[in-house]
Amino acid sequence: MTTRVAVAVGSNLGDRQRHIHFAQQHLARLLDNLQTSTIVETEPVGVAGIQPWFLNAAVVGDTALNIHEFFDALLDIERGAGRERPFPNAARTLDLDLILYGTTILREPQLEIPHPRFRDRRFVLEPLAEIAPDLRDPVTSLTIAELLAQLPPVR
Repeated sequence: MTTRVAVAVGSNLGDRQRHIHFAQQHLARLLDNLQTSTIVETEPVGVAGIQPWFLNAAVVGDTALNIHEFFDALLDIERGAGRERPFPNAARTLDLDLILYGTTILREPQLEIPHPRFRDRRFVLEPLAEIAPDLRDPVTSLTIAELLAQLPPVR
């Protein structure tokens, strides 16, 4: 049995392109039926201080890992790319956010699924809509495309 997952990928330190490709290569080992979005450059949102712009992408695929195994694998990939966490929302070589894990709704201190802020983040929804517009948010029952359409227009 496998579960469809969506992961947001971001980098704003070092060789951002290389970090994104590193993540995509490692995620390809964890996910069947992998789909990868275009990489886009975005202004930092919700970060500490002044930071470099991000490269962002999304991947969707199917995993046989349970939610905690998959989350731990994402943390391992981040560490493999040199991710450090000196303080919340610090700049990072690689950020892998587990956005959706099938229809799971989970609230734990270290893991909240669906990701609590993904519905408000164009830099997550646009790449996801490119590869999985019909994927559904189990909380709102809206598709990724519908969530994206609800965001205010870009000025």
